[in-house]
Amino acid sequence: METLQATFFLFVFVPLVNAAPPLQQESLYEYDTDVSMGSLTQQDYEMQSKDIRKAGTNVSLDTSLMLQSDDSQLDVPPTKDTNLPTCLLCVCLSGSVYCEEIDIEAVPPLPKETAYLYARFNKIKRIAASDFADITTLRRIDFSGNRIEEIEDGAFSKLLLLEELSLAENRLVKLPVLPPKLTSLNANQNRIKSRGIKANAFKKLTNLAYLYLGHNALESVPLNLPESLRILHLQYNNITSITDDTFCKSNNTRYIRTRMDEIRMEGNPIVLAKHVNAFSCLRMLPVGTYY
Repeated sequence: METLQATFFLFVFVPLVNAAPPLQQESLYEYDTDVSMGSLTQQDYEMQSKDIRKAGTNVSLDTSLMLQSDDSQLDVPPTKDTNLPTCLLCVCLSGSVYCEEIDIEAVPPLPKETAYLYARFNKIKRIAASDFADITTLRRIDFSGNRIEEIEDGAFSKLLLLEELSLAENRLVKLPVLPPKLTSLNANQNRIKSRGIKANAFKKLTNLAYLYLGHNALESVPLNLPESLRILHLQYNNITSITDDTFCKSNNTRYIRTRMDEIRMEGNPIVLAKHVNAFSCLRMLPVGTYY
């Protein structure tokens, strides 16, 4: 009987010893590296969450290091919310950090050389200037679907490489100072009023092509829109009037906005047919109410 028992335990134990380490097993995650998306699938989120719950807070340092794919990420301190290293709580992959749907309440410490941060659908309420003070390589940040009410001055303005910023579906009442090379800003579905956007907020953004401010509380179209703008969404605000200089130049009847492809203004309490001269420089009339 003792011989049989020893044989049995040996039979059970050997497969466990020979199991492939985590980095050699087939990856459970699939990433969309397309510029417009860059997100995990819902199934991936669920699998990631299950893994984290199983690991708990007693995960060994060795396991933490095995899950990190870049040696530069090993010194990242634990997050404020969980005491887990950022690259164990989130997924770090080739300069991208995915911290989506994990209920964090603050921006986690990021590995150096992070270029893309996806922190969508969490409980972040505030963004501090110190959150990105040492991360100058960021090119895209997505904070959609959080609870952000405040963004400290200077939080984004020093990110000289930042091109895409999404703050959609938050609780902002004003826009922060924006970085100079920004090409796309999505601030749809916030609580932004016209006084929350400075007069020259967009004037120097000569690369800005996509501006999404729909479903806010704007009373007027933002001033000094750059010539680079191609898409402007202002639908479902409280805009009641526009002037001949809103999109065009009243003192130059030959001026044409050659790059503007789309303006959405539906859902505003304004009859656009009363402001025909305001659109004389556009190649296409805005979407909205005309009668």
